[in-house]
Amino acid sequence: MFTQNPRHKSSPPRADGTTIGGLLLGAGCLIGALWLEGGHVGQLVNLPAALIVLGGTFGATLVGLSAQQLRELPAVLRQAFVHSRNDLYQVIRLLVQLSDKARRDGLLALESDAQAAPNEFLRNALQMAIDGTDPELVRDILQLEISFVEERHRQGEQIFTSMGGYAPTMGVLGTVMGLIHMMSRIENPSQMGPAIATAFVATLYGVSFANLLFLPIASKLRARHAEEILLREVIVEGVLAIQSGENPRIVEQRLRAFLSTRQKRSLPVLRWLPHDDQSTQERQAA
Repeated sequence: MFTQNPRHKSSPPRADGTTIGGLLLGAGCLIGALWLEGGHVGQLVNLPAALIVLGGTFGATLVGLSAQQLRELPAVLRQAFVHSRNDLYQVIRLLVQLSDKARRDGLLALESDAQAAPNEFLRNALQMAIDGTDPELVRDILQLEISFVEERHRQGEQIFTSMGGYAPTMGVLGTVMGLIHMMSRIENPSQMGPAIATAFVATLYGVSFANLLFLPIASKLRARHAEEILLREVIVEGVLAIQSGENPRIVEQRLRAFLSTRQKRSLPVLRWLPHDDQSTQERQAA
């Protein structure tokens, strides 16, 4: 038995500071550069250009969405701004603790732990192991669920990737429309300069929204996806090791293999009591 017992609860959702901070920093740098050049924010305000870029982008994206994807869009967007943090270290410690308990008391002793597990995927995996499901079947079911999670995440990420592709094109379209409107008033050359500047605001909107909002959100969703899939892969390996009755020390080493070198330094090797292996063998022999 090791000397530290993790608590069976996950961290509460919290605002993602990097997403919000990055958006504010990007927008602030654009406005700051405009101010340094002697401009003012009012020069960037153009409602027709915003309508063309945002409305056109959302409209083009909507064409490729199903009704179900549209309903899930707010939840997908929320993942980029609110992080429901699943602590990988906590899950590894929990799995090692459960492997030690199962080795001493049997799989049925994990019934209450399975019900108190911090996420549904882990609860289901433990329950299948406790119910005596064939290990190969357990792996197949869990991997099938992971594959469908990957597909759902890919669809959510693709929505914002598509928006990042449409926005610059809509910006160019808005600029062309502005230039057409300007050319229709060519008889007044004094108004051409401001009209050209206003026309190019649409291009600025398109490029800015694509590269400061839509594509970064797609990247953040991709990072969230990688974190969740890694967590689920750790759970699969951990539960199968528990089911096979592996030594908790081996389970710990197996799960630490999923971590980077820096992460391994942040997760010290668990301190085991020196008599544990011997007492476990004596109980099994009895």
